[in-house]
Amino acid sequence: MKKNTVVVLYGGQSSEHVVSCMSVINVIDHIDQEKYDLLLIGITEEGHWIKTDSVNQIKDGTWKNGNVTAILSPDASMKSVVLLHGEKAEMIHVDVVFPVLHGLLGEDGTVQGLLELSKIPYVGCGVLASAISMDKLYTKIIADHLGVTQADYIPVYGYELEKIDPIIKKVEEKFHYPVFVKPSNAGSSKGVSRAGDREALIKALQEASKYDQKILVEEMIVGREIECAVLGGGNTPVRTSGVGEILATAEFYDFDAKYHDSSSKTVLNPDLLEGTAEGIRKTAESIFRAVDGYGLSRVDFFVKEDGTIVFNEINTMPGFTGISMYPMLWEEAGIKKEELVDSLLELGMNRV
Repeated sequence: MKKNTVVVLYGGQSSEHVVSCMSVINVIDHIDQEKYDLLLIGITEEGHWIKTDSVNQIKDGTWKNGNVTAILSPDASMKSVVLLHGEKAEMIHVDVVFPVLHGLLGEDGTVQGLLELSKIPYVGCGVLASAISMDKLYTKIIADHLGVTQADYIPVYGYELEKIDPIIKKVEEKFHYPVFVKPSNAGSSKGVSRAGDREALIKALQEASKYDQKILVEEMIVGREIECAVLGGGNTPVRTSGVGEILATAEFYDFDAKYHDSSSKTVLNPDLLEGTAEGIRKTAESIFRAVDGYGLSRVDFFVKEDGTIVFNEINTMPGFTGISMYPMLWEEAGIKKEELVDSLLELGMNRV
């Protein structure tokens, strides 16, 4: 039986490049290679696409020394990747792409748009869902229209930072300190700060502006950090997993707490007030459908002491590292990683 060829993309030009390189190892290790031929392509932080010969090269970082450039053709009649071996070109037909890319220029609809042009099936959300979900401001606008409870917020635009006093006044009139300051378009809590006073707010706005020209200033929500995984879409029923809790030892669950702090923990099926977990699952599905989600997403919430569910954000290509919640939640639900990856590839090839 002829195998389907899977292109696995990883790396990328975003601040989450390293996380993608961690996630992709877990994905590759759980692809059924009796069913699929793999073509691994790494994208450097400068945007160079390089063919990778083995997962070990990803583990030790030597993939960046590769000398075979990979070009994914936007020509829909080709449905191929072109490999450049010096002066020789090799064309490889592609059946499906798994873009294990987190953050900008990977999870935000850009790569998805290229794949739509090429008419090559791919894993995960489409252009619209990817772009909306990557942008926290527009996700909040959709959640507002759904009537979903979320942290109150003020949008700040880059040009406004030239005169910071009016921004400070607006924030202080609306919120009490501390507040959270976030770039609208960034992932893994990059550029996110907790500001406990005016001076910290100014520094936080300046830090967030390094990542995006749209910034959110949010009220602080005191609550437990709860996540839910979503799988399916199109002609396949949408399923939601159980819920998991993040127990971060840091002040908040920032990039270092997520990936470098071994004392941060995840708890599956945490003890919650009756009906809370089911409410989270229903809300996760409604947000996934509202953004036109497909394939997979992880939806994150806060749960207050009184059981109030507060939506935080949706991730359309959630982490797949050894400590990531998305695969852990499905494993707890009885879907092993091999089966999960296979389901995602099937969804990708059968997308409508």
